[in-house]
Amino acid sequence: MDRYLLLLNQDHDYLDWAAKKLEADGIRVLKCDSAEKAIQIVEKVDVEIAIVDILTPYEDRGDGLSVLEEVKVKAKNWSEMLFILTASFPTAAQLIRATQMGAHDVLKKESLTFELKKLVEDAWQVIDRRKLVDGVKPGDDELIREGDVIGSSQAFQDLMKLVGKVARTDAPVLVTGESGTGKELVAKSVHQYSQRRHGEMIALNCGAIPENLLESELFGHEKGAFTGAGFKRVGRFEQCDNGTLFLDEIGDMPVSLQVKLLRVLQEGTYSRVGGNDVLQTDVRIIAATNKDLAKEVSEGRFREDLYYRLNVVELHIPPLRERKDDIPQLASHFLKLNSGKKGGHGSGQKRLSSDAVEKLCAQSWPGNIRELENTIARACALSGSDVLLADDISTVASASVDASLVSGGTVIDDVLRMAPKGESVFGWVSKRLIEAGLSAAEGDHTRAAAMLGVSESEFASYTNRLNSAD
Repeated sequence: MDRYLLLLNQDHDYLDWAAKKLEADGIRVLKCDSAEKAIQIVEKVDVEIAIVDILTPYEDRGDGLSVLEEVKVKAKNWSEMLFILTASFPTAAQLIRATQMGAHDVLKKESLTFELKKLVEDAWQVIDRRKLVDGVKPGDDELIREGDVIGSSQAFQDLMKLVGKVARTDAPVLVTGESGTGKELVAKSVHQYSQRRHGEMIALNCGAIPENLLESELFGHEKGAFTGAGFKRVGRFEQCDNGTLFLDEIGDMPVSLQVKLLRVLQEGTYSRVGGNDVLQTDVRIIAATNKDLAKEVSEGRFREDLYYRLNVVELHIPPLRERKDDIPQLASHFLKLNSGKKGGHGSGQKRLSSDAVEKLCAQSWPGNIRELENTIARACALSGSDVLLADDISTVASASVDASLVSGGTVIDDVLRMAPKGESVFGWVSKRLIEAGLSAAEGDHTRAAAMLGVSESEFASYTNRLNSAD
């Protein structure tokens, strides 16, 4: 008996090419160039695989994902159908939504020539395995608003597909990656695409709050629990009940508090500081770190049991230097945000010249996306033209220490010579940088953090550590 594969695309050359490539003994390829034809087919025929272009608008039905929503209602065998989506530059929202609808894969158009046939062969095998175990139904396809994460590289697409899968569960998530890669934005995407999206998401930086205040911040406190506690305070777990709590820099959480967080993860209960009542909470935990937590565990700075409780699903964000295909798109986004801001030169929307894009893509970006954002912001502020050239990017880059000087030892030698004997060189340098930043920014911590290329929370964390060390 014949098996059916549906192709939905408005490019007739593509339809002819793909049909020839995918036809085989016992497999019939059904071509259609409109949503109406596709829906008529799935109402009458048991289509097992559908390959749909998601960016093409189909009549008045919207994009390919919107068509699939209608297919879901009208198809004879939606629960057994497997679909593959194609797109030139799918957005993060489309990737996540496609995954949540149960998409087998999302394939970039430039990869079709090399990957389509193999992907479809794998899809047939998946369908056959499903039939052996009675089938697996595709997931929920609720519509969610566009997120803030941006990218088009394969690494980015793989990450967004995983976000779509984990968002459908309540499992704890550990987001890892270097500083500045966008861990909080990924955490927000998980929340926005989860069943908890109507609840609150609260972000808390564990490294930016002194240890003696962090417990109260998390769990709240009763009146009179400690000196200065003149009233009862609700903690973050209580505030975001039925929502999501994002714990950034979880590797900096004191060990004394780690055991209390473990209790919440294991039992869903906690007590306010100074209180005896045991309170219930229904909160999803998403933690993030730029540290190697496995190493922290082996060196006794992080509890092993908490590590495994948090690391049910790990979302690792590759550094920007490993996904340079995303740089032009990210740079354009930051350019739009900064164009026309007060204090900048020129008028209207700025744009990047081709040599500026090449310059950006050639950088190693140790500060990742945050460094790229700061670079574009400063270039916009300093450039006198509506077109940013390579020289504008170089002007920003010149604010950084020349890597050749560091590798050659000149800067390191000077620092070692100037640092007071008996004092931590790292602490001394950090203190000088913070003081210089605050002086240049006239005491404005936000501006000082931007000048130093770190987030406000990281700046606060460094400041607190240095103050506590004095």
